[in-house]
Amino acid sequence: MNHYIAIAGSNRQGSTNKKLIRFVQERYAKMASIETMDIGELPVFYKTPDRTIPERVQEMGAKIAGADGVIISTPEYDHGVPAVLMNALEWLSYTIHPFRDKPILIMGASYGRLGASRAQQMLRKMLDAPELAARLMPSSEYMIGNSLQSFNDNGELTEEEQIEILDNLFADFETFVSFNKGFDHHRDEALEKIKRLEEEQG
Repeated sequence: MNHYIAIAGSNRQGSTNKKLIRFVQERYAKMASIETMDIGELPVFYKTPDRTIPERVQEMGAKIAGADGVIISTPEYDHGVPAVLMNALEWLSYTIHPFRDKPILIMGASYGRLGASRAQQMLRKMLDAPELAARLMPSSEYMIGNSLQSFNDNGELTEEEQIEILDNLFADFETFVSFNKGFDHHRDEALEKIKRLEEEQG
């Protein structure tokens, strides 16, 4: 059974992206072990002079590095990724690189009709940066628009079509993770160049 880390890109209580992550965690509990990770308590990112990172970031990085894959559900603020999610990724790409070659499944829920589509595109570009170097599942978009009406009082998705799409997507992700285990990516050289540049810039 694969073990995944699941991140909701929101620090708001009652977030529909948190509901989506919990729904995924519960629905596929017999297929995979899914551990949720809270990103809301991190300090604002800055490049520390001694290149140290908070203990919480180290703990998060270790869990991500040890997981078989990561599931991220993002809302959309001003056509982009929320600051809290961007902040977490910035910490997790500074001196440590737990996302390197890690299979990632991106999804999103938003109050509007487009289901965080633009935020998902932005998140893909960020995760493809050499400092993160994640492995993104291609041709996979899962978007819930009008998300305030999409969950019942128990936090469950109510539209059968959306559930069926999610079932197929999760099955594809399991296959993608399995294939990824056989790849050898050789990205160490790019990361070493980044580290050298960071050290030169202080």
